[in-house]
Amino acid sequence: MKIEIIANKRELQGTGASRRLRRAGKVPGILYGGETAAQPIQVDHNALYHSLKQEAFHASVLSMNLEGEKQQVLLRDYQMHPFRPLVLHADFQRVAADRKIHMKVPLHFINADVAPGVKLQGGVVSHVLNELNVTCLPGDLPEFIEVDMKDVSVGHSVHVKDLNLPKGVEALLHRNENPVVATIVVPRGTTEADLAVGEEAAATTAAPAAAPAAAGAAAAPAKQPEKK
Repeated sequence: MKIEIIANKRELQGTGASRRLRRAGKVPGILYGGETAAQPIQVDHNALYHSLKQEAFHASVLSMNLEGEKQQVLLRDYQMHPFRPLVLHADFQRVAADRKIHMKVPLHFINADVAPGVKLQGGVVSHVLNELNVTCLPGDLPEFIEVDMKDVSVGHSVHVKDLNLPKGVEALLHRNENPVVATIVVPRGTTEADLAVGEEAAATTAAPAAAPAAAGAAAAPAKQPEKK
């Protein structure tokens, strides 16, 4: 379901006009991009303020209703008051369904609690990246990308090229670049003995469940037939 934002055209511009708009509970903004000229707009402050609290509002294609005309747009920038909960300005960009866009998509980290490095070795997850620059068609843009930590041990990392990106989505990387997304590190104060215990537990957990049964079977002597 697309997030909708309602906007109106803004005729008056300048510092004075913007101040009057803000006093009236509106946020001045601009809508640009495509083959149409940039259009000054205004949106309801409270609606925009609450929308900005939603993660998806920052990384989704939005449906802007501009005086009855619906357009597909992206939130590109916004300015907040230095210390008041007040949105001062917002920039939106028109998008075309057949043209790729560049966006920063948030990363969601899953299964960190069952990662060997955390559960068995006492490590903690260090998030190196919290969002990823991607390129895709507007219709393929994901709200977030999952980073699965379930197989990561202490000292190991998840890199961008390890991620399972949705179909049609590509990470924006320089040539031969493969940055770290997250790693599991040892907290300060952890001793080598603690690590050894954790590594032993990890090895025990990873051992095939059938091994003890097989060892027991090998240890039991074969029953000999009774002599008559």
